[in-house]
Amino acid sequence: MRVAVFSAKGYDRRFLEASNRRFGHDLIFFDARLDTATAQLADGADAVCVFVNDCVDADVLAALDRLGVRTVALRCAGFNNVDLPAAEALEIAVVRVPAYSPEAVAEFTIGLLLALDRKIHRAWARVRENNFALDGLIGRNVHGRVAGVVGTGRIGALVARALRLGFGCEVLASDPYEDENLKAIGVRYVPRAQLLTESDIISLHCPLTPDTRHLIDREVIARARKGLVIVNTSRGALIDTSAVIEGLKRGDIGGIALDVYEQEADLFFADLSDEIVQDDVFQRLLTFPNVLITGHQAFLTEEALTAICDTTLGNLAAVEAGEPLVNRVSSASHMGCPVQPIVP
Repeated sequence: MRVAVFSAKGYDRRFLEASNRRFGHDLIFFDARLDTATAQLADGADAVCVFVNDCVDADVLAALDRLGVRTVALRCAGFNNVDLPAAEALEIAVVRVPAYSPEAVAEFTIGLLLALDRKIHRAWARVRENNFALDGLIGRNVHGRVAGVVGTGRIGALVARALRLGFGCEVLASDPYEDENLKAIGVRYVPRAQLLTESDIISLHCPLTPDTRHLIDREVIARARKGLVIVNTSRGALIDTSAVIEGLKRGDIGGIALDVYEQEADLFFADLSDEIVQDDVFQRLLTFPNVLITGHQAFLTEEALTAICDTTLGNLAAVEAGEPLVNRVSSASHMGCPVQPIVP
C-alpha cells in the first residue's frame, strides 16, 4: 500500500521504517502537517498516516477523497481531529492505535507531578548557573494527599495504582466503568463533581468529548481545594487555559503540569526557538513559577513508538487484505466526538 505520512519527524521515519520491514508498504514521508493546503501531497497514495495535530476535517477528507485516498491511519489513540461522520459519508476508513504503552504515559504523568511538587525543574535551572541555594524550593510530599484520577482506562488505572500503592495517597476516581481491581486496593469511585472538589491533586486521563471539554473551568477552580495541583497528559482542551491563568494569579491553584495544550497545533512538535511565539495565553502560562510544560512527549519511549508503528502499519495491512478492522473508529461506536478546529 502507498502511504503518505504527514507530520513526520525523524523518530517517526526511523521507527516506521524499522517496523515496515515486516509489512512492505510504500511510505512517503512529509514534514508538513496535513490540512487543506497540504492534502494535495497525498496524490497517488492509497492512505494517509497522521498524528494528533493533523487536521482531518470535512474539507480535508473531501480533498483526500478526490485524490483516491481510502484510509486515514492515525498513529495515536485520540481521534478528535477527525470528522468521523464526514469520513463515513465518503466511505473512508479511519483506523487508530487504541493502546500502545500505557506505562509510558503513566510514568511520565508521575514524573511531571514529582518534578512540579518538588520544584525539580527550577532546581535544575539553578544548578546550571552554579546556584545551590535552597530558598524557594520547598515542596510537598505526595504521600497522604487526596489524589483524583479522572478516567481509569489503561493509563489512568496505572496512575491510580501508583498513587495508591506507591505513594500512599487516598485516591478518588471517576469513570463510567469502575475498575474492580482498583477498588480492591482502596481506590474509591465518586461522582466527578465530588472528585473535583475534594482532591488535592487531579490527574486527567479521559478522552475529549463534548462532556469533558473544559472539564477544568472557572467554576471547578472556584470550588476546588486551595492549592490544587493539576496534571494533564491527556487532551489539551480538557482544561480552560484562561480560567487556569486566573486561578494561578489568585493563588487558588498550587501548580499545574501540562504535556498537552488546547491550542498546541501551531506550537508543539516544532522548533520555534528562533521565532516569536504569537500565542499570548501560552506565553502567560510560562511566566508562572509553579507551571511546568512539556511538548506532548509523554508517549515518547522506544517501546511506545515501536508499538505505535507496528499497530499503524498492521492496520493498513488489514485494510489492504480486506480483513476485519479491529481498530476502526466510527461515529456510532464512539458517540461522534466532534472534530476540534485547528487554528491556522
